[in-house]
Amino acid sequence: MQELQRLLTVMARLRDPDTGCPWDRQQTYASLVPHTLEEAYEVADAIAREDWAELREELGDLLFQIVFYAQIAGEEGRFDFAAIADAITEKMTRRHPHVFSDACYASAEAQTAAWEQIKASEKSSVPAGVLDGVPLALPALSRAVKLQRKAARVGFDWGTLAPVLAKIEEELGEIRAEIAAAAPPERLADELGDVLFAVANLARHLKIDPEAALRGTNAKFERRFRQVEHGLAERGRTPAESTLAEMDALWEQAKAAERAQQAGADLPAIPLQR
Repeated sequence: MQELQRLLTVMARLRDPDTGCPWDRQQTYASLVPHTLEEAYEVADAIAREDWAELREELGDLLFQIVFYAQIAGEEGRFDFAAIADAITEKMTRRHPHVFSDACYASAEAQTAAWEQIKASEKSSVPAGVLDGVPLALPALSRAVKLQRKAARVGFDWGTLAPVLAKIEEELGEIRAEIAAAAPPERLADELGDVLFAVANLARHLKIDPEAALRGTNAKFERRFRQVEHGLAERGRTPAESTLAEMDALWEQAKAAERAQQAGADLPAIPLQR
């Protein structure tokens, strides 16, 4: 594609040792990682907000990161963008024999199992641990789900929701006990981690992405708190100048109005009290 070739040309120019950009010339694989993660999250954010114009821009920023890595690798004689594209094309073709060959699977679950078998066959012949291959750099909740999923494939899993919920209650009881005992921060952090791991397990059993769920709740909290700020501003006050009871009352109003709107009820928006 002409547009892609133009992007590759721009990247090469930015890295030119004589006429390129000093910042771009200084970058390494490692220095780019934080930027790559940030761009990936900005893509997710644009999707969550259904801002399609911004999504196009953010996808371009993420693509630029890939092109950047390819440029550095090409300069070192390792591989180039064409090799990246060829490798992923070959992989997707190989891992979808039901699309590109004559394989047939009875269900999505069977296809997923076959995918994992094909993926495992591509790896080294050296026996790997069950939990190998889960990147350390993943967000902690996402990594927890991936670790649990891998363990579940060899039978280390509960078959129903009841014990998953019971485990959350158990972990909550343990952190309550540590709090009552005035445990040191490292103990509290350990117990809190257990609670979060158990909640991630519940998300997996419910087939819910915990990262997406938490992003949604973050957005909901921000939206409602801004309504609290707006209500206080109408009274000529700020949150710092208000009591918790005042803010909580406005919060409940914002919550009720939002739920009524989501339910499609033909009710007027609940006015913020003055």
